[in-house]
Amino acid sequence: MAKREKVIQIRKLDKNIPKVAVQVCETMLKDLEKAKRPVLSAVKCSLDNSEYDAKRGYLIPKGKMVQSELNVSSVQKISRAIFLLEILLNNLKGGLVNTKRELYYICKGLIKSNVLYKPLDFDSQNESDSVVDFICDMLEVYREEMNCFANDRGGQTYSKNLIVTETLPDRTKAVVDLSSLGTTPFQPKNKPQQFQLKKKGKLDFCLVVESEGTANTLVANGMTKRHNCIIMGAQGVPSNAVRGWCRTIQNQLKVPIFFYGDLDAYTLQNIYRTLKAGSAASLIRNADFSAPEVYFLGLLPEDVEKYDLHCYEVSTKDASEMRSIKKARDALKNDPFFQDKKNKKLARILKWLISEKKRCEQQSVFSTDPKNPRVLEEFIVNKIKTKSYH
Repeated sequence: MAKREKVIQIRKLDKNIPKVAVQVCETMLKDLEKAKRPVLSAVKCSLDNSEYDAKRGYLIPKGKMVQSELNVSSVQKISRAIFLLEILLNNLKGGLVNTKRELYYICKGLIKSNVLYKPLDFDSQNESDSVVDFICDMLEVYREEMNCFANDRGGQTYSKNLIVTETLPDRTKAVVDLSSLGTTPFQPKNKPQQFQLKKKGKLDFCLVVESEGTANTLVANGMTKRHNCIIMGAQGVPSNAVRGWCRTIQNQLKVPIFFYGDLDAYTLQNIYRTLKAGSAASLIRNADFSAPEVYFLGLLPEDVEKYDLHCYEVSTKDASEMRSIKKARDALKNDPFFQDKKNKKLARILKWLISEKKRCEQQSVFSTDPKNPRVLEEFIVNKIKTKSYH
């Protein structure tokens, strides 16, 4: 328990990353001078080290650590970690940023220019990515704190009732009134937590739509004009930008957040759960990259029955669909999020999907009243009013 609390609390402090990194390296050097094998320890970010904390609302680490002791099999991993750590620290010192892809090619260039670095060479970006992740889990910092950013997708946001103030690296501020953008979305990038949000008039709810295209349809058909709301396109499994942006909206605006997407096991497990509670691969990040108060608006099994929505049968001959069903069964047995009594209604949806072997797409609502361009908007607003969500 003590270790778990340490991991969570570290995120609330301004950690002196260069100082901590130097301490790690100095400890390694002292161990070598004493003919002792250095050991690097990192938080184990995996499902078997995950616990769902219902009070916090996201997955947290139990306390298991991954340890790499210097030996013949680990010497390359440890050497690569120190090699990449130096690159990242130089970026921090110079105020420079890079993506993981760029870091991979920076490494390739340095290795190519110095024959002594040849044993550290990477065969693929996956190898350098894993080292970056290990460094962050070792120092217990976010990748963004190391000035390493993903090319985050999704998060396109529309509203007539939201003003965003961004603090830029030079400490100047940029103010964006989303009502002035028309149908052009606001795109949060990198560190959504650096935004300051302000309501423009009344703001009733935020709607996160899994399909970016459907989010755009709702906006183009006037939903943000008729309702005091925020509409966001998530674009599949939520990126760090989307998760951090939703968390910022939750914390600063205090408005209900609803998720709308397909009724299938993949959406519930991989998209919604990641948005709401984070992921096992990001245990040290979930405190700031999850939105525990987001509701699952649908589609729901009761929507299928009430509106006679078109469903697809999950074919037992389709390998990908059967894998999805298998993962759903595994989630009910092993995923602490679905095992928690707070989420029993969500677990019940997974059980329904397994037993019925059906899936229903979010766009199927358009079939209920094909001549009404506002049919989905009316469907969503009615579900919010009647509290038809979990």
